[in-house]
Amino acid sequence: MKPNRQDAKSTDSSGTSVTTVLSGYSQVQASLTFNLTIMEIPVFTLDAFTNLPFKGNPAAICPLMTELTDDLYQKIATEMNLSETAFITRINPSDDFTTGSRFRLRWFTPTNEVNLCGHATLASAAVLFQRMMNVNPTLVFETRSGDLAVIQQGEEYVMDFPLNPPTEQDANEFRDIIKAAVGNHPVQDVYLSSNTKKLLVRLADSCDRSVLTSLKVDSAALLNSEKSGRVKGLILTMKGSPGCQPGYDFYSRYFAPWNGIPEDPVTGSAHTVLGSYWSKKLGKKKLLAYQCSKRGGELKLEVRDDGRINMAGQTVTVLQGTITL
Repeated sequence: MKPNRQDAKSTDSSGTSVTTVLSGYSQVQASLTFNLTIMEIPVFTLDAFTNLPFKGNPAAICPLMTELTDDLYQKIATEMNLSETAFITRINPSDDFTTGSRFRLRWFTPTNEVNLCGHATLASAAVLFQRMMNVNPTLVFETRSGDLAVIQQGEEYVMDFPLNPPTEQDANEFRDIIKAAVGNHPVQDVYLSSNTKKLLVRLADSCDRSVLTSLKVDSAALLNSEKSGRVKGLILTMKGSPGCQPGYDFYSRYFAPWNGIPEDPVTGSAHTVLGSYWSKKLGKKKLLAYQCSKRGGELKLEVRDDGRINMAGQTVTVLQGTITL
């Protein structure tokens, strides 16, 4: 049998057996058309915001010819058990993943759907550009956070994201969650993005980077310290070392046990808050950021005057397969 070829049999209205020759991606459609008991969904796992495998933040990406139920989206995301699984669907039925320029995009954690995800958007664009050979210079994803455009620049992908400026808070209002996260280490600023429900806690400049990287944040302690619903994600950040190569302007880590994510390795959505905060503090529009989780990842940011932020990074594909249901 030749590779990438499959014969599928069906019966027409007259009862005549019909054989259809299928190849490549059309086999996924065929499983829906000819076998009602088996559904095959292509899946790609990419590491985002890195140029090395097993670094950055892994996301599972599923390009779908037809919409699935919300329940099935969630079950797949739970099965994949990554911080996010993204589902790409067509808006125009006449489009395919090679010619289309606008798609719907939804993101699910292992426990729930989220409104915005950077690394899975980056990975979704990479799948369309690299694996589906999309011919368009710009891809636009329709999402819960509005239209998100992505372009390819050399080896990087640049995302056009909303900016989420945080507002300064009284640290005493959040003393329990701060204590659970950083213990007795000195804190310089506390800001909250009400729109994203992300709390930003900046360690004092007297702290070395090793303080941030060595923190052991307990998910249960975070959940117990914050039950008001005001916070769904915790950003810990500190000033970078712009004088040392490669010249990071700031460092961060991100924790979201409220969304089933103990620690997210590299978080695009958190940088819509961080970018706004550090741009004002440092007086810079262009920023180089490093999220210093165990896996680690690098983000290039450009805060724009129109209330948006450009976020650039690379991806590496580490897995390609099929989900069979």
